[in-house]
Amino acid sequence: MKNLRYFLLLLTSISYSQTQEETLLRQIYSAALTQGKCYSWLDDLSNKIGARLSGSEGAEKAVVYTKQQLETLGLDRVFLQEVMVPHWVRGEKESAYILNNGKKTVVPICALGSSIATPKSGVTAEVIEVKSLKELADLGQDKIAGKIVFFNRPFEPENIETFKSYGKAVDQRYAGAKEASKYGAVGTIVRSMTMRLDDFPHTGNQSYGDIPKDKYIPTAAISTNGAELLSRLLKENPKLKFYFKQSCQQLPDALSYNVVGEIKGSEHSDRIMVVGGHLDSWDLADGSHDDGAGVVQSMEVLHIFKNLDYKPKNTIRVVLFMNEENGGRGGDKYEELSQKNNENHIFALESDSGGFSPRGFSFDCDDENLNKVKGFKTLFEPYLIHTFTRGHSGSDIEPLTGKNLVKVGLRPDSQRYFDYHHAANDKFDAVNKRELELGAAAMASLVYLMDQ
Repeated sequence: MKNLRYFLLLLTSISYSQTQEETLLRQIYSAALTQGKCYSWLDDLSNKIGARLSGSEGAEKAVVYTKQQLETLGLDRVFLQEVMVPHWVRGEKESAYILNNGKKTVVPICALGSSIATPKSGVTAEVIEVKSLKELADLGQDKIAGKIVFFNRPFEPENIETFKSYGKAVDQRYAGAKEASKYGAVGTIVRSMTMRLDDFPHTGNQSYGDIPKDKYIPTAAISTNGAELLSRLLKENPKLKFYFKQSCQQLPDALSYNVVGEIKGSEHSDRIMVVGGHLDSWDLADGSHDDGAGVVQSMEVLHIFKNLDYKPKNTIRVVLFMNEENGGRGGDKYEELSQKNNENHIFALESDSGGFSPRGFSFDCDDENLNKVKGFKTLFEPYLIHTFTRGHSGSDIEPLTGKNLVKVGLRPDSQRYFDYHHAANDKFDAVNKRELELGAAAMASLVYLMDQ
């Protein structure tokens, strides 16, 4: 009988605990959907400040704005972390055309990040199309020297998870110019990193690696419609020529900041849980999905906790990282300072996959912790959060270290993300208010459960 009473008491305790968790999640979602600030914050970031490439005036304004907004939430501490960042500027709008049998056909291009400029008169040369870095190497110097290399490997359409397609295509953007330069190419043109056929060229960073500066060649992205046209015309006339002109340049590194705000833990203030996104964006548009959404969702997590008067056991810290797009220095600096200050990070959550409907989370942690967090799945089912998988968490929290550290990435629906990623249409009107708020609620819910 004594054992039976103990068992019933245990069941009551478990039931009570689960009810408390369910109740708090319901309150979190209600606060996000009825009292949230993330959409208005994104409106300001996108429409009042705009593009925020590191080193730019927009990035500087975004630091000031987000710090001010965090200070209005009544947090225990808001501060900046200095970080030196690359300062690349695009210059005049790029121009390009296909020259085929005396006919000029204009096509949309944009310089890739960290690229050098063309000569003032531009570059005109014959084109050789390749689908991979291996194919480039197989062709060799004799067939490539003096030509523009056209990397035209499209996204694999059969992947349901579009980030997988991106991962299999992006090497040609990142390393294409460096590799083509080794064989004497005078420039490279890269098919934009998107599944959709449209007229928006998608920028993104590229690297010359360790090749000498006198071997750098200009490189640009071409829209998918432009890539399809160029490929078709090359089949008809392999001797056609391509012209492009761009005036980008790399300026000296600039001083910028990570923006940090925190609520001190009521029981374990020395244990830190991070939630964040990157404050910088590419310069072609507002960067509303990449990563304005992640920034304001992360801020919203702390806003929700303050609204609910939730007092976390551990210190909850929002970090708005600078320079994810073309260097990753904000994440590196955060980890450097964490080590210097002997900080103990136990959890980190990043949102950097757009402001679309949340579908779940990817976890970078050991098996024991992964099995524990999978126990939360039933709590999320009423909110249509069903994916709990092992995988990449985020570029900015990737450098972060800690004993038994659990790193997590928010995983929204990915089908539309690369329609906007790094392109001129990544604007505020591409973000759905409710989807954005649901993502913030999912993040706050996971932070709460991990805090417990």
